[in-house]
Amino acid sequence: MLNNMTDCEEGEGGPNSQGDGNPKESSPFINSNAATDVEKSQQYDNKSMALFEEEMDTSPMVSSLLSTLANYSNLPTGSKEHEEAENNEEGARPSKKPVKAPQLGTLMGVYLPCIQNIFGVILFLRMTWMVGIGGVFGSFIIVFMCCSTTMLTAISMSAIATNGVVPAGGSYYMISRSLGPEFGGAVGICFYLGTTFAGAMYILGCIEILLIYIVPQAAIFKLEGLEGPEAEAALLNNMRVYGTIVLSLMALVVFVGVKYVNKLALVFLACVILSILAVYGGVIKTAIDPPVFPVCLLGNRTLVSKGYDICAKFIEIDNETITTKLWRTFCDSDSLNATCDEFFTNNNVTEIQGIPGVTSGILAENLFGYYLEKGTILEKRGLVSIADPDSPMTSSNRYVLADINSFFTLLVGIYFPSVTGIMAGSNRSGDLRDAQKSIPIGTIAAITTTSIVYMSCVVLFGACIEGVVLRDKFGEGVNGNLVIGTLAWPSPWVIVFGSFFSTTGAGLQSLTGAPRLLQAIARDGIIPFLRVFGHGKANGEPTWALLLTAAICEIGIIIASLDAVAPILSMFFLMCYMFVNLACALQTLLRTPNWRPRFKFYHWALSFLGMSLCLSLMFICSWYYAIVAMGIATCIYKYIEFCGAEKEWGDGIRGISLSAARYALMRLEEGPPHTKNWRPQILVLVNVDAAQNVEQPRLLSLTNQLKAGKGLTIVGTAVQGTFLNNYTEAQRADQSLRKLMEMEKVKGFSQVVISSNLRDGTSHLIQVGGLGGLKHNTVMVNFPCNWKQPECYQQFRNFIEVVRETTIASFALLVPKNIASYPSNGERFTEGYIDVWWIVHDGGMLMLLPFLLRQHKVWRKCKMRIFTVAQMDDNSIQMKKDLLTFLYHLRIDAAVEVVEMVDNDISAYTYEKTLIMEQRSQILKQMHLTKNEMEREIQSITDSSRGSIRRKKQPGLRPQHSIEEGATVLETPEDEVQLIHSKSTSTLTSPTSPTSPAAPPTGTDGKGADKGKTLSPTTPEAGKDFFNMKPEWENLNQIDVRRMNTAMRLNEVITKKSKEAKLVLLNMPGPPKNRMGEENYMEFLEVLTEGLNRVLLVRGGGREVITIYS
Repeated sequence: MLNNMTDCEEGEGGPNSQGDGNPKESSPFINSNAATDVEKSQQYDNKSMALFEEEMDTSPMVSSLLSTLANYSNLPTGSKEHEEAENNEEGARPSKKPVKAPQLGTLMGVYLPCIQNIFGVILFLRMTWMVGIGGVFGSFIIVFMCCSTTMLTAISMSAIATNGVVPAGGSYYMISRSLGPEFGGAVGICFYLGTTFAGAMYILGCIEILLIYIVPQAAIFKLEGLEGPEAEAALLNNMRVYGTIVLSLMALVVFVGVKYVNKLALVFLACVILSILAVYGGVIKTAIDPPVFPVCLLGNRTLVSKGYDICAKFIEIDNETITTKLWRTFCDSDSLNATCDEFFTNNNVTEIQGIPGVTSGILAENLFGYYLEKGTILEKRGLVSIADPDSPMTSSNRYVLADINSFFTLLVGIYFPSVTGIMAGSNRSGDLRDAQKSIPIGTIAAITTTSIVYMSCVVLFGACIEGVVLRDKFGEGVNGNLVIGTLAWPSPWVIVFGSFFSTTGAGLQSLTGAPRLLQAIARDGIIPFLRVFGHGKANGEPTWALLLTAAICEIGIIIASLDAVAPILSMFFLMCYMFVNLACALQTLLRTPNWRPRFKFYHWALSFLGMSLCLSLMFICSWYYAIVAMGIATCIYKYIEFCGAEKEWGDGIRGISLSAARYALMRLEEGPPHTKNWRPQILVLVNVDAAQNVEQPRLLSLTNQLKAGKGLTIVGTAVQGTFLNNYTEAQRADQSLRKLMEMEKVKGFSQVVISSNLRDGTSHLIQVGGLGGLKHNTVMVNFPCNWKQPECYQQFRNFIEVVRETTIASFALLVPKNIASYPSNGERFTEGYIDVWWIVHDGGMLMLLPFLLRQHKVWRKCKMRIFTVAQMDDNSIQMKKDLLTFLYHLRIDAAVEVVEMVDNDISAYTYEKTLIMEQRSQILKQMHLTKNEMEREIQSITDSSRGSIRRKKQPGLRPQHSIEEGATVLETPEDEVQLIHSKSTSTLTSPTSPTSPAAPPTGTDGKGADKGKTLSPTTPEAGKDFFNMKPEWENLNQIDVRRMNTAMRLNEVITKKSKEAKLVLLNMPGPPKNRMGEENYMEFLEVLTEGLNRVLLVRGGGREVITIYS
C-alpha cells in the first residue's frame, strides 16, 4: 500500500509532474515548495518514512532520539551546560571527543563518600561530652531525631533523584527544578552557606585537635596562669590566628588543583574508618581488661590533672610525711600546719577509674542528663562532699569547669552537623554508572550505617566511661587527652591523628564543593548579582566563587567557637532538607504527569513528617538562628521574584498555583459576589493597527488608575482574518498587549481573538473573556472619534453593538471620550475637581468610580463634586439634604449641588439640527455610493441647511445659541458633541428624568401638521415664524426632537458648571432599540459632551455596586 501511495504522489503531485506551477499542489503538506520536495525525495528515497518527511524538520526520528539519550552524559559544570549541550548537540557532535562513560558504582560512588561526609569532627570532639551532659537517654533521643530526619530526607531525595537525570548541583538542582527558581535559589544559597560554614567548623575542629591534644606548646597566646574569661579569650584568639592560616593554605590547595584533594579523599576516609574501629576495639578491651586510667577527685569535684603529680594531699616516705603538689596548690605553704582552702581541708582526695569498663554498671549512673551552667565545677554523682554554701569558692582554676551553659536544645544544635553529608551521593550523580539505582541504595545504606554507629556509641560511651570524664570536654582531668582517645585501642594517638586528618579532609571537601555549588547557581542566572561568580579559570574551576567562599568561611573562623558555629550551619542544612521533603510531598500530592520516580518506597506522609522534623529541629536548636536563616531565605526568594531571571522549569509551585486557582474558581462559581465585595473587573477593548501596535495606550493608563493593581483586568483585541493565515499577527498583537501592560503596570491578562470580521471578534471577547467565576463585569471601550467620516461608518456601528451587548449581558460600561487627553501614570494633578453628573441611578457606579480613581496618585489631590438635576416639581433644597445624608452613609467626601432646569421651549435651532442629523443619517446609510459621492452629498445638504437657517431664523427665537454658533457647528461636522436621553417617553416626563421638555403634540401618532403645535412661541415674531415653519420640520420624529433638546440644554448646564473640571463622569444613555436610529444616537452623544475636555460616559450593569452597610 505504501509503495502504491508513493507512486501516486510521484505521478500526480510529485516534484517531477508537470502541473500548473503551483507548488502547493506538488505536496499534500503545508508550507511546501518544489525545491524542498526534490531534496526530500532524494533524502528519503528508498525509505519507508516519506509520509513523515515534512515533520523531519522539527521532529527527529526515533532512532536519532534514542541515540541522543543513550549517549547522554552528565557534565560536572552544572545544569545550564546540560541544557545548552542538548540544544547544540546535533551540530557539535562531529567535533566532540568521545566521552568516557562513568564507571563508579554504588560503593565507591555513593556509599563511601556519604560515610566520609557524615562522620566528622563532632563524633570525635563532642560526642562523649554530649553523652555526659545529656545522659544516655537524652543523647539517644537527640541522635534518633536527627538520624530519623536525615533518613526521611534521604527517602524524599531518592524519589526526586530517580525521577529523571540529576546533573551536577545535587540538592540545588533537585529543589530548583521541583519548587521553581525562587525556592531553588533561596535554598541553594542556604545550602551553599551551610557547606561554607561546615568548612569553618571542620577547620576549627582541626585547630582544636592541633593546639589542645597534639602540640599545645604551639599556642601563640599562652594559657598558663590565665583563669576564666582571660583563658577563654586566649584560646579563641589562638583559634582565630591558626584558623585563618589553615584556611588560606586550604584555599590555596583547592585553587592549585582539585585533583589532589580527590586523590587524598580515600586517605582521609581510611583515617575515619580506622578511628571508629579503634573505638570499638577499645570497648571490647574494656570488657576483657579495663585500662588503668585514674581520675583524681577532691570530695566530689574533679581536679585538673596539671595541678597535681600524685592524687593525694601528702605521702609517707621513710616514716616522714611529705606534702604533695596538690597540697601546695590549695595551701599557702608546704608545712602540714599551713592555712589551706576550707573545702580542701574538709574533704578527702580520692582516685577513681576514668574507664571502668562496659561491665562495670556505670551505665545506670550516666543514664540521665547533668546540665551545667558556665563556670560550674564538674562533680561526680553519688559522692558526698562537705562544703559551706556561704563561703566563696577559691582556687577554681584547679577544678575542671564547664565552659558554656548547657541545655538540651544546645546539644541538638551542636550534634546535628554530624548527620549532614547525605547529599554527597547525589552530588556525584554525573560519575555514577547507574545513578537512579546507586543513589537510593548507597545513601540509605550510608545513613543506616552511620545511625547504627552513632546510637551504639551513645550507649557504649555511657557504659564504659565515668560521667565526670564524659563531661570533661577538653580532657583536663585526664592529662589533657582526647576523651574518646582514652577509650581507643591500641593507643589514643590513633584517634587523635585520625580525627585530625579526617577534619582536614572534610574541610578541603567543603572548600571544594561550596564554590562549585555557587557557580552552578550563578550560571543558572536566577540571581543577577551572582553572575560574576559563574566565571572561573579556563578549565572551569570557580576562582571567584572560591574567593567568596573563603571570605564567608573566615566569618566562621572569627567566631572561633566550634559550639557557636555548629548551630549556624545546622540551620542552613535543616532548611535545605526541609525543602527537599516539601518538594517530594508536593510532587506526590499534585500527581504531576512527569512524577514517575523509580524509587517506589516513598510516601507524601513521610515527606511531611521529615519536613516537620526539620522545622522543629530548627527552632529547637536556636530560635533566633532559625529566624535569621528563614529571613535570609525569604529575602533571596523575594529578590529572585522581583529582579531574577524568568525561568520555567516545570516546578511544583506552578502546580500548587494551578490547584489553588482551580479551587478558588470553583468557590467563585457558588454565587455572585456581595455588593460589599464588588469591584470593577474590567475587559478593556483596544484596537491595533497594521503593525499590531495598540492605538489607544491611554486606555491602559486609565485602567491602571482605576484598578490600582487590584481585581481582574483583561486587555483584549480582535484580529481580522482566519486562524490559519493570521495566527502570527495574533501572536504579535498579544506580545504588543503584554508589553504595553507591563509598561503601564497593569496587572492582568491579554487576550487576542481572530475572527472573519472585527465586530464578531469583539463580541466573542465580551462573551468568553475570563474563566468561571473570574469573569469581567465591566467593559471599557474608547469612543469612536471620527465616526462622522464615511469610512468610519462600520466603526461606530460596532461601538453601538458593544453598548447593546453589554446591556444584554448586564455588564457595566465605561466609555472615555478624548482618551488622548487623559493623564498618564506619571502625571500628577495638584488641584482640580472630578465632577459627577448623576442623572439616573445606575447602581452606584458613578459614586464608586471617582472614589477608586482618587486612590491613585494621579487623581489623589482632586476633589469630588456631585451634581444632580431637579425638575420643576422637585424640592431642590430637600434633594440636596437627602443627597448629603446618602453620601455621609456611603463614607464618601464630596461637594453637592442640585441644578434646576427650567422647562424652556424647543428652539428652531433644535429642529434644524435634528433635521440635519436625520438627513446625514440617510446619506450614511447609502453605503453603495462612493466616498467622493457621499462627501459631495453631505456638503450640499449642509450648504442648504445653512441657507435655510439664515433665511428663517429670527434672533429672539433661539436664546441659547446664536446664528453664528449654529453655523460653526454645521461647518465642522467632526466636532465632538453628545446627549443623555431616557428610555421611553414616560421617563422623559418623570421626576427623575433630566428635564421635562414641552408637551408632546396632540396627535398620538406623531405625524402631520399637529406636530408644529409643540413649539410654544413666546413672542409675536416667534409666532409668525411658527406659522412659516419649513415643511421638513413637520415630518421630524418628535422623540428625536425632544432628545436633541435635552442634549443641548444639559450640555449647556454641564459646560457652565464643569468646564474646568479635570474629569466629568456622566450617565450614558442606552442605545436605540431598533437599528434605524444608530446615527442619531451618536449625534446625541456628541451634542451632550460638546465643549468638555475629558468625559467618562458610564452605564451601570443593573445591580447595586455600593452600599451604606458595613
